Amino acid sequence: MDSAIVIRTLAHPTRLNILKWLKDPERYFGPQEYPLDFGVCANQFQRDGMPQSTVSGHLKALTEAGLLSSKKVGQWRFYRRDEKAISSFVKLIATQI
Repeated sequence: MDSAIVIRTLAHPTRLNILKWLKDPERYFGPQEYPLDFGVCANQFQRDGMPQSTVSGHLKALTEAGLLSSKKVGQWRFYRRDEKAISSFVKLIATQI
């Protein structure tokens, strides 16, 4: 994990919100066809008039930084936090800064 990439990714407030929402998906997302164990369907991240292309960009950045994992089911993509990677990043920051 490249800590500089993760820090740049987390510098955007919407990306921080996405991680917060995914920490407690039952609270922040409505019902979906598949259980939340699959993750949250990408279309549920569109909020406050944010276009789908912007949402996709944020989800892609978080996934490339290693903070989210995704799973494709049929035509849908589901996202969830990668808790192991997040924990590793926190430990890395705690020891380096």
